[in-house]
Amino acid sequence: MSAAAPRAQEANETAHEEAVSLRSWVAVLGGVFGCFMAGMNVHVTNASLPDIRGSLGASFEEGSWITTAYLVAEIVVIPLTGWLVQVFSARRVLLVGASGFLGFSLACSLAPTIGTMIAARTLQGAFGGVLIPLSFQLIATELPKSRHPLGMALFAVANNVAQAAGPSLGGWLTDTYSWRWIFYLQIPPALALIAAIAWAIRPVAVDTGRLRSADWSGILTMAVGLSALQIVLEEGGRKDWFASGGIVLLSCIAAVGLVAFVVIEVRRAQPFINLRLLAGYNFGLASLMQFLFGAVAFGVVFLVPNYLAEAQGYSARDIGMVMIPYGLVQFAMSFLTPPLMRRMSPRMVIALGFLLVAAGCLMNIHLDADSARNVIVPSLIVRGVGQSFVVIALSVMAVNGVDKTQLGSASGVFNMVRNVGGAIGIAVVSQIVVERQKLHMARIGEAVTPYAQAFQERMVLLARVISRLHVPRAEGLPHGRFDGTYETALALVNQRVIREALLMAYSDTFLIAGLAMLACVAGAFGLRGVKS
Repeated sequence: MSAAAPRAQEANETAHEEAVSLRSWVAVLGGVFGCFMAGMNVHVTNASLPDIRGSLGASFEEGSWITTAYLVAEIVVIPLTGWLVQVFSARRVLLVGASGFLGFSLACSLAPTIGTMIAARTLQGAFGGVLIPLSFQLIATELPKSRHPLGMALFAVANNVAQAAGPSLGGWLTDTYSWRWIFYLQIPPALALIAAIAWAIRPVAVDTGRLRSADWSGILTMAVGLSALQIVLEEGGRKDWFASGGIVLLSCIAAVGLVAFVVIEVRRAQPFINLRLLAGYNFGLASLMQFLFGAVAFGVVFLVPNYLAEAQGYSARDIGMVMIPYGLVQFAMSFLTPPLMRRMSPRMVIALGFLLVAAGCLMNIHLDADSARNVIVPSLIVRGVGQSFVVIALSVMAVNGVDKTQLGSASGVFNMVRNVGGAIGIAVVSQIVVERQKLHMARIGEAVTPYAQAFQERMVLLARVISRLHVPRAEGLPHGRFDGTYETALALVNQRVIREALLMAYSDTFLIAGLAMLACVAGAFGLRGVKS
């Protein structure tokens, strides 16, 4: 009896610890829902940009700022969220963030000019930026450790499904109704989110003393550095990178600002975001893998729609339909992962996740003219399964051992490295596609020359076929042999060379992404076990 009594008492204490109140669940679910809304808005305009530009009379470059402005504001606010919570409380920050997000979503839907749209998108991103890290923080603080896998599963649903739902929903609403409905749709869920937060999270007094002693130099250098970096990454490809004086200047500003930010935060006794957490073994290694994972996950979400549009001629609605299985499988796997983590160690789940993401990328390294949804959808499903494993298990491992007082900083840092990785990933993969296409065009061009007998025979054959079929002469080309059909055949061969080079460039990019994920498989085994 004496030995059984302590065990019974311990079991009662554990059961009491694992009991979660309805308010806590509503708070967590409200935060997750806000995270989904903010994450979806990064991608929701991608398929609709041509319609928005046409409606507002904007140029291509001005239209690109509809996405860039949102990302710049969001990426600056995410690491600030932990400090804002310390000063104003989670309840106030969430209420203000959700209310501002609602107000500026409405402003976006009613925007009469491109300038108004960009300003509204900037403020929408700023207010929506607090919703992502606070969702992560609420899971870590409102739920006991035994429920963290389930909480992280909900967080994974919010992040992963949002990436797939954004282009799909945006393309469908634009085709069916109008691009303005993309923003009208935010209003009902934002109102529900505000009501949930107001009921579930109890008010806490404002700590105005932290405003007087705030780390303003760190905040300023971070805001300047991250803003400049994001603009470089978004605009660099369109302006030929360092051939543009503006990009060079912004790169210098980003480098100086970010170096100053790191130095200030490391040396300051009470920084607004604790970068020293990165010195912790698990958190530091998990953050490095999160950075690489963000680069690949965001890069693939960018690559697939562009590949389908450029190489396969898919419309916005067709692309959205292709992305639906990607979202559905992640939704399902996010709830199947926590039970799996009870049977396997988190390290094994993370390694398996990275292995599946790598396999999904490597399934696309032999793209050809017939590689449409028949190839892309299976690879998206495999990546979706792996991505769910990584997001949930890696988040659990990252916060393991982090003191509760540092969870705000941990959430800000962990989400910041993912978004910075994502921004760098999108810029890198787009540049890889451009440069590899040039390389493959040059190599193919070495074989496709007027001096090659195979080329001469193919050109004569094509010219005769075009002549028989009465194919219109290529526009802008002069008449020549076979009444201009030779020049038309030459134009067709050139188009084929360009397309083959593009397919090979996309294949190379998926290969590089897959190799990066294979490197993370090894890193997963370096993580230390979860403390009970």
